[in-house]
Amino acid sequence: MRLPKLVKPLLSLALLSGIALQASAQDQQVLNLYSARHYQTDEALYANFTKATGIKINRVDTDDAGLLARLKSEGAASPADVILLVDAARLWQADQDGLFQPIKSSVLEQRIPANLRAQADDKGIEWFGLSTRARVIVYNKLNVKKADVLNYQDLGDPKNKGQLCTRSGSHPYNLSLFGAVYEHLGAEATESWLKGMVANMARAPKGGDTDQIKAVASGECGIAITNTYYLARMMRSDKPDDRAAMEKVGLVFPNQQSWGTHLNIAGGAVAKHAKHRDNAVKFLEYLSSNEAQGYFANGNNEWPAVPGVRPANPALEAMGAFKSETIPVGKIGANLPKVQQMLDRVGYK
Repeated sequence: MRLPKLVKPLLSLALLSGIALQASAQDQQVLNLYSARHYQTDEALYANFTKATGIKINRVDTDDAGLLARLKSEGAASPADVILLVDAARLWQADQDGLFQPIKSSVLEQRIPANLRAQADDKGIEWFGLSTRARVIVYNKLNVKKADVLNYQDLGDPKNKGQLCTRSGSHPYNLSLFGAVYEHLGAEATESWLKGMVANMARAPKGGDTDQIKAVASGECGIAITNTYYLARMMRSDKPDDRAAMEKVGLVFPNQQSWGTHLNIAGGAVAKHAKHRDNAVKFLEYLSSNEAQGYFANGNNEWPAVPGVRPANPALEAMGAFKSETIPVGKIGANLPKVQQMLDRVGYK
């Protein structure tokens, strides 16, 4: 049967409209994630989110500096919806650079403590901490007395001259710690402390946190600072060398009689130019769920940011309970430019 002339164009238009609507619907079932988290155990997080919501995750994985540089170069054309970073200093800097947008989420505000997220304003909150790690002191049990390293201040005390190993002072993990100490001690005492740390170095700063732990175990240095998840990895390792090293290393959660041990965070935010904003908020809310918080703890040896979530992680349990500092993470970030100037003045490379 031959169709009237006007019917064919109408059918074609309807068909094209149907295809466009289908494509639009499919496009809305997408989340573009820029992540500095390069942990294999996070794969289960993403897969479970997609299974629960039907939202497909497209990922760009690189380090924090690479992500931030890419976001800046892409500008308003950036496809990023969610940004995950692994350090408070980097979250603060990205916020200052205008790379995030504020959101209002009763779920995130109820579950993430105020000190582990950006300060709220009338537009909402820019970023949220999603997991925590403590920056602790490790010491050689044969060569160093635990009583000599009970506080961060001891790292710069002359009694520990020639004992200290660290990674670069300007690494964000150290910058965040130094920014916290600045908040507690003030400018003059902090600079004096950093100068003392330089004087106590067993060698020039180099390597990562795992390298510092191994250097303490080998006796190259007597004390070092590290994030707890590096310790937990070695504690859970099947490698004989790692297990042997951990037998020689002691752990201290510093400042238990004063302000508590410094906590750093890994966190997330909605990108400023997110095209799938609702999906982005939904994803961040999922990362605050008990299920996701359990993956952070059990898969990557981080403590949950959500109070009351108990990890089933033997290494974290073996470390025991400790008092943590409670200053807002955002305040730490604001101290970083001043701390970096101090590092330059005292020669902490």
